[in-house]
Amino acid sequence: MFGFLRGKDWNVLAVIFERQDLFTVSGQRVKGSDATKARDGAQGHPRTIYWAVFDQEGKFLEGASGNGATNVPVDTVKKLERDLRTNRTIQEILKALETGAAERLAKPLVWIGYPKKAPLPPKDAPEE
Repeated sequence: MFGFLRGKDWNVLAVIFERQDLFTVSGQRVKGSDATKARDGAQGHPRTIYWAVFDQEGKFLEGASGNGATNVPVDTVKKLERDLRTNRTIQEILKALETGAAERLAKPLVWIGYPKKAPLPPKDAPEE
C-alpha cells in the first residue's frame, strides 16, 4: 500500500534530563492524531534535551533540541544530535517499538558524551 495512505505511525523519542551525568530516553509508538500529540508533548516537556520522530523503518523524520537543552552545554546537545541515530540505547528502544515488543519504553541513556564534571581542587590546596 502507498505510504501516504497509511497515516502516521511514528516512534517518538525524547531524551530527558535527569542530572548532568544521566539522561533518560523515553519512547512510544503512536499512530494518527495521537502521533502529533505525542510529538508535541515531547517537544514541550520542560526537561526534554532532544526529541525525535522516526518511522517504522527507523528513518529519522524530524527532531530538535527541547526546553531541557538549557540544562546542559550546547556542545552536549550537538553531540547528542550527532550520535542519536547510532546510539545503542536509542537503537534498542526503536527496535522494541518497531517490532511491537513494547508500545512505550524508557531506559537510561548509555552514552560516552555526557558533560565532564569539573575536577575537585586538591585537598592540600591553600584556602583563599
